[in-house]
Amino acid sequence: MTTNKINNEYRIKLTSYDIGLLENVVKQVVTVIKNVKLEFSGPVPLPTKKEVYTVLRDPFVHKVAMEQFERRLHNRLIIVKNSTQELLDELKKIIVPSTVEVKIK
Repeated sequence: MTTNKINNEYRIKLTSYDIGLLENVVKQVVTVIKNVKLEFSGPVPLPTKKEVYTVLRDPFVHKVAMEQFERRLHNRLIIVKNSTQELLDELKKIIVPSTVEVKIK
């Protein structure tokens, strides 16, 4: 007979276009996890998604004149093992800027 272990692990994924704000929120999350004294791994930098847009400057006369704009989406992953309800309560107290998205699974 096999025994199934309950996987009590949280994956916290943080995404933002602004790397500075993202790093500040990651530091806050890590200090909260350390204060609750739980085992964790990370923050793991996930691959940055880069989107490049090319726009014509003047569509009539100077058709070869183009501008390029890019947008980078930075990601971090923190895995918390043996998590508790206390951790979720403490994470809810963190003030997160609107440009940083936090997903907890």
